[in-house]
Amino acid sequence: MNKLQSLLILGICFLALSCSHKKPDRPNILWIYVEDLSPDFACYGNKLVSTPNVDNLAENGILFTNIHMPASVCSSVRSGIITGLMPTTLGLHNHHSSRDLASAIFLPDTIQTIPELFKEAGYFTFNHGKDDYNFWYDRRNIYEGAFRSIGMYGMQGLKIDWNARDEGQPFFGQIQLYGNKHIYNRKFKEKVIRPIDPSSIEVPPYYPDSAFIRQELADHLACVELTDDEVGQIIERLKSDGLLENTYIFFFSDHGMRLWRHKQFLYDAGTNVPFVLAYFGKDGVIKKGSVNDDLISGLDIGITSLGLAQIDIPLYTEGIDFLSTDYSPREYVISTRDRCDFTIDRIRTVRTKEFRYIKNYFPERPYMQANYRDEWDITQRMRALASENMLDDISGMFWSDERPSEELYHINTDPHMIHNLAADKAYETQLLQMRSILNAWEQETDDKGQYPEGADGLRFMFNRWGEQCINPEYDQFK
Repeated sequence: MNKLQSLLILGICFLALSCSHKKPDRPNILWIYVEDLSPDFACYGNKLVSTPNVDNLAENGILFTNIHMPASVCSSVRSGIITGLMPTTLGLHNHHSSRDLASAIFLPDTIQTIPELFKEAGYFTFNHGKDDYNFWYDRRNIYEGAFRSIGMYGMQGLKIDWNARDEGQPFFGQIQLYGNKHIYNRKFKEKVIRPIDPSSIEVPPYYPDSAFIRQELADHLACVELTDDEVGQIIERLKSDGLLENTYIFFFSDHGMRLWRHKQFLYDAGTNVPFVLAYFGKDGVIKKGSVNDDLISGLDIGITSLGLAQIDIPLYTEGIDFLSTDYSPREYVISTRDRCDFTIDRIRTVRTKEFRYIKNYFPERPYMQANYRDEWDITQRMRALASENMLDDISGMFWSDERPSEELYHINTDPHMIHNLAADKAYETQLLQMRSILNAWEQETDDKGQYPEGADGLRFMFNRWGEQCINPEYDQFK
């Protein structure tokens, strides 16, 4: 063998070695997006539930303890996460907006949704279950996967679209799970994996320790276990299709459970959700089995997803890539609440590591003004107890005719947020600081909630809900 042949063979071997160590394919991104679920999994410390599948995600990823959603109702949250912008920045803050063409809100041409950015980068995109965004859009521009409307009584996410993509093409997918909304299933009791003993429940102090409250909280934990079983099915499907080890799995809920003071309100019980980011492969960029206590906004989910896929993050977004090399933790998170169905309200909150500040813009309206939950038996029972003065000062506060214009809570000493410090002189410095943060944010982002909703949007709600629309904003239609 001459020298030239030897060099040629050596070069071929070097090329083969280089190819065997080529950069891995771009990762898949999967969002498991759950409805109305509080962080009550075993990995979050709840000892009454068995949740091996979500616990397995936590063991293979990061468990986040302090994530807060940009709103406390699903369509506003989803609109924020899918755009990377606060819903109030784009005027998407009122729940169930853009439900007809007359009231349609269109995104500016300069704004692209997270799935559109993935599509533009060559990813296959799909979403199983509801979109529920508060803007008008053509679904085909956002998702390539076929739309399947899976009914309220079916398990969403079993028919996965990732096998419809081109060979070697990465995917960005969303699978919607019903979470606490399993309770609405007529066959809920039959689906429950195992009943949770109501007597074992620790009732929060803002609820009366009554049998019907204990049963509601026990049913929520049963929904947690149902969700965990569904997560296990999804993980198994990824594994059997050979995709598990190159897929980043984001597991999170849109907001807290369905009860008052959770969903639609801006206490931790409404905005703080379960969130786990997992990766089962060996070459990921996350520290497996770690816990992150940083303040995280729900807006950060989409932005971090783009970062993992090495897709350029638009400058207009308000989220943060919490896995980037230049990541700096947030000092506070803003969350909002506006019209929910026919109930018109406006609440803003600033959450820091130590305090939560809440601004009620309609203090003359009760917390529990007329709303869709009035039809529930548990709500009617609570109203009856309140009217008969059978609630103590703490559990009865939420059912009073008025509310304070400002609320301030010290999180470490008052995790349930029941002792309002806004009028306490000892906390005046913190109150002024939080108030200043909120005022500056409203001006800088031009919070659209400060402007009245257009007549077309209100008319749609009035036509839908009729005599239940008792807020004065509806008087123009009577």
